[in-house]
Amino acid sequence: MAQPLWPLCNLPDRKNLYPKSCTLFLARVCYNRQILAVNLSGVCVSEQCVAARPFLKWAGGKSQLLPDLKKRLPAQFRRYHEPFVGGGAFFFHLWNSRFLRYGAVLSDFNSELIDCYEVVRDHVDALIARLQQHKRHCQDKDYFYEVRSWDRRPDFAERSKVERAARTIFLNRTCYNGLYRLNNKRQFNAPFGHYKNPLIVDPDNLHEVSAALQHVQLRVGDFADVLNHVAAGDFIYLDPPYVPVSATSSFTHYTHQGFGEQHQRRLAGVIAELADRGCFVMLSNSDTEITRAIYSQAAAELRTETVHASRKINCDGKKRGFVEELLVYNYEVSDLPTPQVHRVLAVAD
Repeated sequence: MAQPLWPLCNLPDRKNLYPKSCTLFLARVCYNRQILAVNLSGVCVSEQCVAARPFLKWAGGKSQLLPDLKKRLPAQFRRYHEPFVGGGAFFFHLWNSRFLRYGAVLSDFNSELIDCYEVVRDHVDALIARLQQHKRHCQDKDYFYEVRSWDRRPDFAERSKVERAARTIFLNRTCYNGLYRLNNKRQFNAPFGHYKNPLIVDPDNLHEVSAALQHVQLRVGDFADVLNHVAAGDFIYLDPPYVPVSATSSFTHYTHQGFGEQHQRRLAGVIAELADRGCFVMLSNSDTEITRAIYSQAAAELRTETVHASRKINCDGKKRGFVEELLVYNYEVSDLPTPQVHRVLAVAD
């Protein structure tokens, strides 16, 4: 069956792909990985369907966990919120599946990350051009450390948002294990990764990501700020830095402040308040005794399940594998939500 696609007006400019006679479109649908567009005269044109996917590598990214998350979506929900957006894998999955009829709010305490999302949304072509320049030096260790050193200099804040976003993506794609890590001075400090052919710029995906973000609110702030923007029926997915499963497995320094047990307990309090307000809440975390103790007591109606996910960030490749993770949510899981149908009348100049 054909699935409805997002409105044409949300997509990057594709005017060269259609006949000049095709100016008004009644609908666009995706069928067998092809986008079909029908104009007012009944003329149908098509192009390859490309799904938006994360443009950053991110420690704890949810690509491996998507099947488990999808099975546990609320049957119906209104606006989507993700206060620890990171690489955004779950958001992009929901967008590609047409589950975000009521929009989304993506936020993070990491201002550099949110700036990057804003640039992809608002200045994607300028970003692509800048990344093409970085691409020429993707195997140059000295160039990597030169670009990395920008945030040690007093003029860093004077650089344009496009320059800083391109730097973030370049460093993310060329640093060791793709690990975004800041020191206590808020300076990026992951070392060079020695990759043979890193993917620095993917114009097709960046355009699709830009389309997905067009009607998304992007915010910088503490996770508790979500309480200022939610309403009953909203769905909030929380993916905080995980409780460490061992003394050496903590990857919580995505901001200069880190994320410790006191933050986890405060987050449990936020979950309790969201549940009281009639919101649908789901959290993912490591499956440890501490995690269960913190979150199982946050609200009486919380449910917990153990799932298995692939661990990809470890300095020792032999220790990468499947680990147990904990999902916590406050609603009954029933049938999957129905993708929303978009009936579109859009102009392609």
